[in-house]
Amino acid sequence: MPTHLSRRTVLAASLSALGGTAGAQTGRRILRFVPASPPAAPDPLAANPVGRTQSHMIWDMLFGQSSAGVPSPQMVADYSVSADARLWRFTLRDGLRFHDGTAVRAGDCVASIRRWGKRRVLGAQLLRRTSAMRAIGDLRFEIRLDRPYPLMLYALASDLCFIMPEGLAKLDPDQPLSVFIGSGPFRYRGLVEGQPHFERFDAYRPAPGPADFTSGGKTVWFDQIDWHAPTDPATTAAALQQGAIDWWHDPLVDMLPQLRGNPEVRVGLLDPTGAMPALCFNHLLPPFNNPRLRRAVLLAVDQDEFVQAAMGGEPELTRSAVGIFTPDMPYANDVGMEVLTSPRDLALVRRLVVESGYAGERITLLGPSDIPRIQALAQVAGDLFERIGLKVDYVSLEWSALLQRRGLKVPPEAGGWNAFCTTYSGLATVSPANHAPIRANGVAVGTGWPDSKRLESLRDAWFDAPDLAGQQTICRAIQRVAWEDVPYIPLGQWFTPTATRSALVDIPRAPFPVFWGVRREA
Repeated sequence: MPTHLSRRTVLAASLSALGGTAGAQTGRRILRFVPASPPAAPDPLAANPVGRTQSHMIWDMLFGQSSAGVPSPQMVADYSVSADARLWRFTLRDGLRFHDGTAVRAGDCVASIRRWGKRRVLGAQLLRRTSAMRAIGDLRFEIRLDRPYPLMLYALASDLCFIMPEGLAKLDPDQPLSVFIGSGPFRYRGLVEGQPHFERFDAYRPAPGPADFTSGGKTVWFDQIDWHAPTDPATTAAALQQGAIDWWHDPLVDMLPQLRGNPEVRVGLLDPTGAMPALCFNHLLPPFNNPRLRRAVLLAVDQDEFVQAAMGGEPELTRSAVGIFTPDMPYANDVGMEVLTSPRDLALVRRLVVESGYAGERITLLGPSDIPRIQALAQVAGDLFERIGLKVDYVSLEWSALLQRRGLKVPPEAGGWNAFCTTYSGLATVSPANHAPIRANGVAVGTGWPDSKRLESLRDAWFDAPDLAGQQTICRAIQRVAWEDVPYIPLGQWFTPTATRSALVDIPRAPFPVFWGVRREA
């Protein structure tokens, strides 16, 4: 007997771990999905895009949002607003049920809105203007405002305002959920062999009309969605080509030519808004609590270096000269862009680093070991820091551990940090309403803790702007202040490819994976 395993045997074992052959002899319609990063708990308020994608499977919303950004009733049957725009009344569709069989009630909605409002910008603005919010029977509730909130429907349709049972909604929003009961099209069935497992919720009642992004009738054609953590890219590519998985959301760029050459695999772009990579700082601790040092680093960043390192040989998937807001969207502007687009002069930057008062503190830079693109960003950042005279301690750790560590306010020697790289969905940086990286209200921010009264004041003014032109004027001012206070540094934009089995059709174009409407051709 041989004492070693052949490469084919090892590959077969790896494919088995990814779920075996899709459509195995179970009689169930199963879709096997590999996300961009390891699956996390599906907590809608957690700072993890994979967890948020799962949340859209589990929970539904009062209003959905079309691909054009238009809100429409989802769980709501109808609503009314008073002439002075201060009293809103909502009526739920009859027959909505949670996954545990209980009816969705107006009290669940009130508690869910309050929980959401404690953590999300649009919700916080709503609660700030609310004088009273109460249920009127089982299917109706009202919100009384001190002053009008023109973005009411947009807020309820976006920014993760999910409806959950009242008991869950009353839990501390700063603590992660451990129970996941919603009324959405899929039930979370927990972990199977360590991987998230979802089943179609047969009692789900789709909203009227065709599905469009998170709005309309979310028809589900699969009995089961199995998520699998990414393995090494070669194994995942082989699994997709052999049919052991159906959908690889974010394939490694180096694998794209091979995948494109397989007629049973389709490679495409589903996300029209792309990803917005960012370099984030710890504003509480030296040395990046010093705005002069942050401004010096800003003048050294070459966005092309970062996005090309992440996307390799696919330059058509990247964009540089990207400011604070998502390009091609209403609030993108060119104010002050010379801080990123002018020729880079590292000799000047090194002098500015010294003049900033940098005292040689060692900088703990966090980089994920299991997300290649963000790892590439972090490695470029580390090299740049050293080239401009900063002393760097690069710490490589799994993404889940990085997420935990970046929430710590302690010094690096006690387990804290100074800088890390991440990405935001282009959908999440369209406007000040939900633009997390420019949130600058100090320790109330989830991570980084920038503190800029000017940015927060401008954000508040944006909510009261009378029209689009007024909002755009404020966004230009926000970008100008961002170059001065530097809450973070935008590193460009890229567009994430996705790869599926060719038989998988009707996949919605959306900023994150959407599983309703998707079906497999016979």
